[in-house]
Amino acid sequence: MPGSRPRAFLKRCLLGAIVMTLPTALAALETSLTAPGASKELVERMEETSSVATAESRGLDTPLEILSAALSDYRTLVQILYDEGYFSPVVSIKLDGQEAADISSLSVPAQINRAVITVNTGPKFTFGEAIVRPVAPETVLPEDFAVGKLATTGAIQQAASAGVQGWRNAGHAKAEVEGQKVIARHVEAKLDAEIDLEPGPRLRFGKMFIKGDTDVRHRSIEKIAGFPAGEVYSPQKIQKVGTRLRRTGTFNVVSIEERETPNPDGTLDFDATFEDLPKRQLTFGAEIASRDGIDVTATWTHRNVFRRAERLRFEVAVRNIGGAEDIDGRIGLRLDQPDRLGPDDNTFWNALLERRNTENYNVTVASLAYGARRTFSDRLYAEASAGFQWSSADDAYGDDRRFRYFILPLRSEWDERDSKVSATRGFYLDAQITPFAGLSETESGIRMFFDGRGYTSLGTGGRLVLAGRVQLGSVLGPSPDGVTPDFLFFSGGAGTVRGQPYESLGVPVGTGIAGGKSFLGLSAEVRGKVTEAISLVGFYDYGTVDTSSFIGSGAEYHAGAGLGVRYDLGGFGPLRLDLAVPVQGDTGDGLQFYIGIGQAF
Repeated sequence: MPGSRPRAFLKRCLLGAIVMTLPTALAALETSLTAPGASKELVERMEETSSVATAESRGLDTPLEILSAALSDYRTLVQILYDEGYFSPVVSIKLDGQEAADISSLSVPAQINRAVITVNTGPKFTFGEAIVRPVAPETVLPEDFAVGKLATTGAIQQAASAGVQGWRNAGHAKAEVEGQKVIARHVEAKLDAEIDLEPGPRLRFGKMFIKGDTDVRHRSIEKIAGFPAGEVYSPQKIQKVGTRLRRTGTFNVVSIEERETPNPDGTLDFDATFEDLPKRQLTFGAEIASRDGIDVTATWTHRNVFRRAERLRFEVAVRNIGGAEDIDGRIGLRLDQPDRLGPDDNTFWNALLERRNTENYNVTVASLAYGARRTFSDRLYAEASAGFQWSSADDAYGDDRRFRYFILPLRSEWDERDSKVSATRGFYLDAQITPFAGLSETESGIRMFFDGRGYTSLGTGGRLVLAGRVQLGSVLGPSPDGVTPDFLFFSGGAGTVRGQPYESLGVPVGTGIAGGKSFLGLSAEVRGKVTEAISLVGFYDYGTVDTSSFIGSGAEYHAGAGLGVRYDLGGFGPLRLDLAVPVQGDTGDGLQFYIGIGQAF
């Protein structure tokens, strides 16, 4: 057909011109990174950080993007080498054989197929000089920032930070780095580093200005915070202020920021910003045991009840659902008042109504107490209260036995575990002493209980954990039949000896079983991770109860042992399944199982 060839030729030319104007995509960019003499770890770090080496995962697919990545990699790779002590490196990045630094962004190649990164690290540098001045008293500079040590940018930054922090700890809140001088002596492979600090004036705490949307009264915030107005500035003191406020459980956000400019009188003001948590919270929990059935708990918390950061906690528990004993449970109420006494102290009201139905006794208990709590740190507290307790019991000593007490419960708890729900190291101590004065011909005495737990991972990073627990209890003063059964001690069940029925071990009284005046419980576990989420546990529990206030040679005892599985639920702790059998004593037989959330202890 006349003219068809010229038209076809023209069509191909136009199509070629259009394609030339579009960005050329890379079918596959071939990359390599070599660093002769560098460690494997250093090479891997450079490969993971390089924009060119990770172009595909970053979605860089045009020549211009690859060139831009290569140009940024010069700085990136040199900084990594500085961090490792190499201060005379040579970095070459060639794109299809041409050095990237020599390619103009105005004449980018239409296609880039290969990128070759070659790194000559050069020698490692050591510090020839390592100077920070002036240094505040008691400042501890990093050991790595010293003459003869490997010179790294990290050591310089840490030294500068430590120097500034030293002055801040001494009251100079506005201390800063005034200047740095770093000289690399390439022939000797030495690095001279000098850091000049500007301490600024020594300041005192001024005022705390409360901001943010909070319903808590400002006067209550001030009393809880214990802001140290007039005292010499200290980062630790301001951190403690924030800790006290967060401890109330009222706030979602507590931010305390120092102002940029000190006041003319040498004081420094702070802005405190708050955001409240939701006022109400409802939680549930459950635990299943083969013989004891299902235990269900629910708690309802009301924060900031009267706009003074109070916390009202209402707890309900129902036990023995589907178990061998009658259903029982408890209702508890606690009101914490953090602004009544001042920083680190709070007062509380505590009320309890409980019914316990066990094979060996039935008891109804009601109590009301008012007390105070002293918080020494986030891990240590002590509290004391005074109140009254009433109980009515049917047990081995008789029916409808009634007791009236004036009680003075004292308690201290020290928790150094790395996790409350699944510890791998540390310890936990709980000590309770309750003097009780009998009313209406009820006998008087003292009840004591101690719970100690320890954990170690033997340097395995938590993959293998040894856990141990010791429980001690004693009642001093009254005769065994002159004290309410809920003050006495039994053994058996998930909290003492797994594999034995709940509170099945006591002391023989006629044809029945009563609680002992003393108790010793020992538990040991070996916990090993199979995967990141699944662990296997082997355990052994031992319990003994005696009629006297101290365990003697004739005490009743029993033991249980078994295996367990844990499935990690994250911040909730592990889902726990324990299978246990009796190994000593005659209080139980057959397999027992226990299901719950969190470790057994």
